[in-house]
Amino acid sequence: MNPATKAILFWVAVGLVGFALLPWYALQDSIASAGWLKDYTGKDNAPALLQALKHGRVWLLPIGAVFLAASALLQLPISRLARANVLLIVGASGFLYFLAQGFAIGAQGWSFETLSAAFGPLAGAQYGMGWGAALSGAAFTMLFALGLAERGYFNGDAFIAGAVVGIAVSVTVFTFYPVVRILLSAIQDQGGAFSASAFLGRMFTSKIWGVACLAGGGRCGVAWNTLVLALLCAAGCTSLGLAFALIVTRTGFRYKRLLRALSVLPIITPPFVIGLGLILIFGRSGLVNHFLEWAFGIAPSRWIYGLQGVLTAQIFSFTPIAFLVLIGVVEGVSPSMEEAAQTLRANRWRTFIDVSLPLMRPGLANAFLISFIESISDFGNPIVLGGNFGVLSTEVFFSVVGAQLDQGRAATLGILLLLFALAAFFAQRRLLGRKVYTALAGKGDSGLPTPLPDRVKRLCYAVALPWAGLTVIIYAMALVGGFVEQWGRDYTPTLKHYEKAFAIEFTNKGIIWAGAAWNSLWTTVELSAIAAPVTALMGILTAYILTRHRFVGRSAFEFGTMLSFAIPGTVIGVSYILAFNVPPIEITGTALVLILCNVFRNMPVGVRAGIAAMSQIDKSLDEASSTLGARGLTTLRRILLPLLKPAMVAALVYSFVRAVTTVSAIIFLVSAEYEWATTYIINRVVNGDYGVALAYCSVLIVLMLAVIWVIQRLVGARRLGRRQGTNEPLAIDPGMAQLGGTAA
Repeated sequence: MNPATKAILFWVAVGLVGFALLPWYALQDSIASAGWLKDYTGKDNAPALLQALKHGRVWLLPIGAVFLAASALLQLPISRLARANVLLIVGASGFLYFLAQGFAIGAQGWSFETLSAAFGPLAGAQYGMGWGAALSGAAFTMLFALGLAERGYFNGDAFIAGAVVGIAVSVTVFTFYPVVRILLSAIQDQGGAFSASAFLGRMFTSKIWGVACLAGGGRCGVAWNTLVLALLCAAGCTSLGLAFALIVTRTGFRYKRLLRALSVLPIITPPFVIGLGLILIFGRSGLVNHFLEWAFGIAPSRWIYGLQGVLTAQIFSFTPIAFLVLIGVVEGVSPSMEEAAQTLRANRWRTFIDVSLPLMRPGLANAFLISFIESISDFGNPIVLGGNFGVLSTEVFFSVVGAQLDQGRAATLGILLLLFALAAFFAQRRLLGRKVYTALAGKGDSGLPTPLPDRVKRLCYAVALPWAGLTVIIYAMALVGGFVEQWGRDYTPTLKHYEKAFAIEFTNKGIIWAGAAWNSLWTTVELSAIAAPVTALMGILTAYILTRHRFVGRSAFEFGTMLSFAIPGTVIGVSYILAFNVPPIEITGTALVLILCNVFRNMPVGVRAGIAAMSQIDKSLDEASSTLGARGLTTLRRILLPLLKPAMVAALVYSFVRAVTTVSAIIFLVSAEYEWATTYIINRVVNGDYGVALAYCSVLIVLMLAVIWVIQRLVGARRLGRRQGTNEPLAIDPGMAQLGGTAA
């Protein structure tokens, strides 16, 4: 039996197991508890087969019939083309019917009045889908993918076909579908009817597009504010990220590890911590204003609030993302190319400008794109430091939860954010074009990285080291704030805030986690640890598909993976409530909705990091692997993944810490059972309990640093077969240079 036949039979078996053995609808408790086995045949726990035969849900029978028909047809002696057609028909028809019955029938019977009028009242009803339905839906999806591979698509590689179809369906269900649910309201009027005039009336207002600020007579619209802020933020983050990457990889700086840790600090804490720290330093009652008033008699001002304050906070927050993307790209620049340039009498400045920097172009473009999208979707920093400077993300928030409660307006602003992201996406593609940036080939590279030109080194030190120093000050203040009675009034040292949040009691019955914060911390760490590897693997796999394979719809596929980054977290959270609070996918209030939200919200970083790293790896490695008979999975696992370790570390680190510190995307999704660390901190701040909030932030910082260290140890470093140098200038023998030789 060949591998293709085994794969087909496997997925048919998976579908039948989901249909006939596992609970079809979502359980009240976890399936691991096995409590559902006590009432296995009941209407809440029964598989689809029993639901149809015993509880009258006969509309489920065609799903099982499709699997049985597929297993029977595939036993017949048919040609490969005929088998491919059977798989395509079974997968497509089965999946479409699977979705149709889920959306058509809900908890009250028919979900649409037209169906009720056409077929009459429905005696039964159904609730959210469970594990049985999930397996059956996955089986239909994979059978369709195997049919594509059998027809010769994706070079006949079943793994690549399955990956493309699986990721596309996942992104559609957990990104496009929720967003479409909320964006539909943008073209609806107050009565729920579709209206183009309502959409245009919301989109083109002076509050969004006004330019009164140019004449000095008012404020600019939030669209212009968002665009200017995003461009400045992206430029600043990319420049700072490159400076850090160059210092760490191309200089003899003694404190590289400390610098690397400091560059990561802003992403391992909740976003409002940076804003709070800046207020404590530069606010009206901050240290700087107090010093200026004491030393020079300058009255305190509120200059930190507005564009300059939000921009500063965003650069602090998002520079580490650019650094994580760029570090692998800078490491991947081939020293042999730089040595060749110096052999041809190019000095270090010309080598850096003409050889090194152009090879970093994919990483620079990806870092700029990610920083731009992060800026337009940021919520925490503008809400803390924005003042009268409004941006689209805060307008979305106030439209959803404010006194306006205008869901249509929020959706309209979300569409505008999408347009900005789409423009940035295509601008990046236009910038990179079809140029080749290959720097790693199949042969070893024994060259030594060229030291930075002196002027570049001085510039990197001048911009990066003061930033690092200010980072130390901000986080030192946040750390100290948890050890004093009340910041700003009573600086008496105390541990009561840590005791209140993280008290532990040892009793005869064992350890009791008595602190008020333990529940939210365990929930956050556990669910983030589940989401992070899934996010990283999906991101790297998507990057591999995009950089190594050409197929119809590739551009749409790539944009789909970036869509969640362009939508503010507030809109994502609200859209998840609208989409997943009712059948067929009813998961609000569960751990699963928090995991899925984090996975699809953070996956784009893994995608962009993987694309930047893979653009430097020669495709001849893939071709050599294919020539030796390896399929896509083997090539990815044994050839590419060892070279993608920097990208994997970036994806794992970012996805975990982003999941732990996210606010806006999950603030609407948490429940009493599943409380998140950031929502707990926000509640403490709202209640005026700043000591506990700062203590919790300190614990998160230490936890994130430990997790980053563990991830780097587990994943390891990429081995490129290069010599280790001291970053000293290369000594070129003029005689050897004339002969085309390179000094050892």
